[in-house]
Amino acid sequence: MNSVLSLSGVAQAQLIRSREMSSRELVTLHLHRLAEVNPALNAAAEVWADSALLAADVADSRRSQGRELRPFEGVPFSVKDSIAVAGTVCTAGTLGYRDNPPSPRDAALVAKLRAAGAIPLAHTNLPDLLFAFESDNLFRGRTNNPYDLTRTSGGSSGGEAALLAACGSPFGLGSDAAGSVRLPAHYCGVASLKPTSGRLPRTGHVPPPGGWIETLWQIGPMARRVEDLIAMLPLLITSDGEDRTHVPMPLHAPPALNQLRVAFFTDNGILAADPATAATVRNAALALQQAGAQVEERHPAAISRSYDLEMKFLGPDGGDGLRDFLTSIGSHQTHPLLQGWLAKLEQHRTDIAGFAKYWSEIDAFRTEMHAYLNTCDVLLSPVASSPAVPHGHTIHDNVFPGFSYTMTHNLTGWPAAVVRCGTSPEGLPIGVQVAAAPWREDIALAVVLLLEQALGGWQPSSGTATGKVPY
Repeated sequence: MNSVLSLSGVAQAQLIRSREMSSRELVTLHLHRLAEVNPALNAAAEVWADSALLAADVADSRRSQGRELRPFEGVPFSVKDSIAVAGTVCTAGTLGYRDNPPSPRDAALVAKLRAAGAIPLAHTNLPDLLFAFESDNLFRGRTNNPYDLTRTSGGSSGGEAALLAACGSPFGLGSDAAGSVRLPAHYCGVASLKPTSGRLPRTGHVPPPGGWIETLWQIGPMARRVEDLIAMLPLLITSDGEDRTHVPMPLHAPPALNQLRVAFFTDNGILAADPATAATVRNAALALQQAGAQVEERHPAAISRSYDLEMKFLGPDGGDGLRDFLTSIGSHQTHPLLQGWLAKLEQHRTDIAGFAKYWSEIDAFRTEMHAYLNTCDVLLSPVASSPAVPHGHTIHDNVFPGFSYTMTHNLTGWPAAVVRCGTSPEGLPIGVQVAAAPWREDIALAVVLLLEQALGGWQPSSGTATGKVPY
């Protein structure tokens, strides 16, 4: 593999800026890498080679004319196939959208990255209508984990994470309502950020924002390296003038790490982390302590209610709203993983009085979690209870509650970032999750940057053994 491909997008942009490489050369390298790894991974759902090369020539022309180069001038990026890219079909992995006409315009965040000079390269795979913790659908099939092809890359942004980990793209966009940019980052050893609810405009996402679950989810950046998340965020936060839920909150300056109060834990009272994951979180806590942060093992009592409340939030109607939506768009056949989600939501069906009680419980949870911010600046935890699991296992009752570590911060709306900090005995990546107060993405990103520097961050899979994507 050409070593250029393992660089961050920031570093790749610098190669173009310094004239060490043209954008066409960089895009061509990524296209060759995609052709090499995608047959094994099935991470890229659609590749836009012709339009990417044309855009690369435009970037090279800008450079040759001496024009000011934008932050990501000439660098390719990938996009989860629930986020619209002009001239391409956005399927959301569901049969009812498979034959849709091409999107007439970019989603807001795609447009912002284009305006920064970046070039859309591919749509990435995802589960049926985004509802699974692994990326598998009826017409494109499953995405495999680069570190072990028998395991899932996670979901719902699993194609995105797998492609980034395999160096088919330097950075991209996913979305997250229960952990969907964070779990795949953990499973595939890359970095990601779920911003504060309302931080980024969501215009152009499929399905669109709306309904009672609106506060749970946000589009988020994903990358191999944290420096790309840091560089992308200021480009993405400005209003698009359409998303009424967007809050034009300015970014804070990064804090001094030795002033931070960090609470860490490895057991949320729902499903404890396995030994390798727990050890990784403890190593991360030690790295922060060595950097001068005040570190203590503790957590809010409220987190033990995270799983129950997330499922109540999503399923007071037993999943009927989701079923009706699927029917309305023509998805009359759905993937078994989506059916498994619907079965779990059925367990939380209630009446209007029960729905009001659910909301009361969620409000009490949010109040209790918010009060905890008086005692700490950072919550450090597992992303999930284990590293990547075999295909089809995420819906199992002994695995599914382990995704409650990410659900906590969908319920609160807090920003939460993920970075790889360890490796399991089987050679699988292990990430940690860093959450901070609302609008303090700067804190979460500063912490994961330090952890990346201290503990290594993304690493290629070792060797070319059967069952791994070669690097």
